[in-house]
Formats: sequence, structure tokens, C-alpha cells
Amino acid sequence: MKQVSPSGRNLIVATELTAEELWQPFEPGVDGPWDLPAAAHLFRRAGFGADRKQLEAAVKKSPQQVVDELLDVPEPAEFLSEMQTLATAAISGGNVEPLSAWWVYRILGTPRQLLEKTVLFWHGHFATGADKVTEPQLMLTQNQLLRRLAFAGFGELVHQISKDPAMLLYLDSASNRKAHPNENYARELMELFCLGEGQYTEQDIRELARCFTGWEVRRGEYRFNRFQHDTGSREFLGTSGEFSGEQAVDVVLRQPQTAQFIVSKMLRFFVLDEPVDVVALTAPLARQFRDSGLQIRPLLRTILTSRLFFSRRSVGRRIKSPVELALGLLRCLEGTTNTVGLAKSLQQLGQGLLYPPSVKGWDGGRTWINSSTLLGRSNLMRQLITDPNTRFGRQSLPDYLSARDLREPAEMLAELQLLLFAVPIPLRSRDSILSLMKPRSEAALAEGLHALCTLPEFQLC
Repeated sequence: MKQVSPSGRNLIVATELTAEELWQPFEPGVDGPWDLPAAAHLFRRAGFGADRKQLEAAVKKSPQQVVDELLDVPEPAEFLSEMQTLATAAISGGNVEPLSAWWVYRILGTPRQLLEKTVLFWHGHFATGADKVTEPQLMLTQNQLLRRLAFAGFGELVHQISKDPAMLLYLDSASNRKAHPNENYARELMELFCLGEGQYTEQDIRELARCFTGWEVRRGEYRFNRFQHDTGSREFLGTSGEFSGEQAVDVVLRQPQTAQFIVSKMLRFFVLDEPVDVVALTAPLARQFRDSGLQIRPLLRTILTSRLFFSRRSVGRRIKSPVELALGLLRCLEGTTNTVGLAKSLQQLGQGLLYPPSVKGWDGGRTWINSSTLLGRSNLMRQLITDPNTRFGRQSLPDYLSARDLREPAEMLAELQLLLFAVPIPLRSRDSILSLMKPRSEAALAEGLHALCTLPEFQLC
């Protein structure tokens, strides 16, 4: 069943489809239009946004082709070389803050938006904070690990992150000794990384922790200390044996709940903040993920090409995180800015890259919005728009819009609505913003853009 949205677009309602049908590929014309707004929705979720040129190129292809390109597009050798040079410079001073700015710069410049969006997902999932891990090289190494394995097998990712020096230090696994087992990593591996709450017992935690004894960090690298490893038999999650740490990870990964847990988190990150009946909704997807051997790439492809993804249940049903808010504006308008200042502002607003609030990462959804954060968001967008370092296509805002043959405020507003908004702007707000933009000076257009960015509708994606 289709329904006309407030913007006049026919979107599939999806409430009358079964869970199996919701995860079937979106068919343009049957399930809804594949047009510029649909492409903009895809880029907002599978990345941080797209400019008009990218959107026009996308609608000439099928949604499936665009998603495949987002998964596979290579990063030019020059870009990779630049990122390596900048990363080396960022960590040379011995503190992590410049590395946060480096990641902001990378997100703004990469042609692989989906890769960086997925790295951000994994960073929140395997949350590790520079407030405790103060060695920038270790945080960079973990960030590169998440990028290298972002689309790989979840099992490989969990094995690698379990031995990652930053993670070992952050969750005190590096001090796990057979005489005094530390249970932190064992608990979080099950509760936050693989299974979810209520899927294990305190006894499971104690026994699993013994498997990781002797895992250390020496000279910034993982090392196994056999003299500190408990070699006795243990029993957890219904199995028993003299498990090594690696074997213990495999036991956790084999639990049926693992696939369901990861799929549910990806649903909330990429599709909608507050799904109804999430277990039933994700059951077909969890089965596919399990049958694939927990492969991430095909899971992402199914999510991003699905009927559900392009339906009214998804479009405009997520609240933007601070990173999505600020970097989305810049990506949609080909913007650049002072990334050091932006990284600090994001941290003040609660989403500092490499500075998650806890091992739980960011809760997201409605937790991003309250009276304090709304003011902070408004201030961030004003700072971003009025910063003399911020350029749009290497131009001022008026010149950027003029170069695209957008000369009248109504034309400018229509373009900005297409690029920046997932839902329609109310008529009263539209009239107010047109009035602000009417003088067409740089100050007037900046004021109008800032007013757009403070609308409740702009907070959604």
C-alpha cells in the first residue's frame, strides 16, 4: 500500500507488509519513486549527505547500483596518502584531540561515505574513549582496525577488537591475571558487543573472564603471557572445556542471540530510532546474517536497498546525531571548515569523536534532544555557518548558490530543502526564512541558513 506524503511524494506505508516483505528490495515505481529526495535519503543514512551533482548522478542508476558503489567505491591513492600524512602529524604531539579533528576531516573528504558512517557505528558499538586511553597511536590503530574490517565478518571484527591494545586498556583486560581475573571485558563482550542484556549469568562472566587471563599490552601491542593464563576447565553459556580466549570468543559468537542483537542495533542506526516489535521485524534479517556467517557487507546491502528503508516508517524517522547534523550540512553544500574547532564543538555537544561518554557508546535517538542540546545545536550551526574558515565549494555562500543559478530566495530555499531536509518545512517557517533571505547579502543568507538549521524538521533525517 502506498500513501501520499505531505511533500506530495508517494511512499510505501509498509505497515501492511510482513517482515519478510519489508526486507525485500525496493522497486522504484512499485514501492515509491526513485527520485532526488529518495537519493538524498539514501545518502543521509548511508553517509552524511550529498550535493545535487551526486544526487542527479544517483537517480540515473538503480538504488541497488548506488548502494553497491557506496560499498565498493575506492579511495584515491592521493587521498589515502594525504590521510596517512595528516594522521602521522595528528599523533605526533602526544595527545588525541588532533586525531579527532583528523577524523572529521576524513569524513568531509572521503568518497567512501558509507565506510566512514559504518566506522562511526562500530566506534559507538565497541566504544573506547581517549579520556582513558591517552596514547594517540593506540586510538589511531583501533580506528584503522574498524575501518579495515567495517564491512568484513563480524566474527573477525570481534576477534581483532578483543586483542586491540586500546580496548585491552580501556576495559582493563590488560590487567587480567589468573590469580585476580578482571571481569570487565567478559561482561561487555556479552552485554554490549554480542548478546545484549539478560543473555548471560554472573557465573558466565566469571568463567569467561578466566579465558582472557594473560592477555596483555606490551610496547603498544597485544601480547599473550602464558604464565598469567588460567589453563583450568571452565563452563559458560552452556559449554565447558579448557577454552583459550580465542575459543571463548567463538563460543559467544555462536550464540543465536548474536545475530539478532547486531541486526537490531544496525536497524536503529541506519533505519529508525524506535522500531516497533523489533524482534519480529528483524527476524528475517537476523536469519540472513546468521546464515551468511555474520558477514556485514551483505547485511548492509539488504538494509539499504530494502522496502522498509525507503518507506514512511524510515524516512525522517531518525534524530540526527551532532556529527550527522554538522557534517551533513557541509557534505550537502560541498563545505569545508576548521576541523579542529568543529571537533571540539562536537565534543562539547556530546559526540566527540574518540570520546564516547562510556563503554555503552552514545544512546542516540531522543537522548540527543533536550532544551540544553537544542541551544547547543543552534550555537554550533551558527558558529559553523559564520566561521570565516567555512567555505561552500571554496566560495562564499552567496557565490556558491549563484554559481548554481539560484538567485531568488525561493529558488535557494527549494534547493536547500531538497538537500538538507527529510521532511517538509511548514509554510509559516518557510515564509519567515524567505523574509530573512530576501536581501540576498551574505549576512542575510547566512541568517536564513542558520534559521533553517534550527527548525525541528532539520533535526530529523
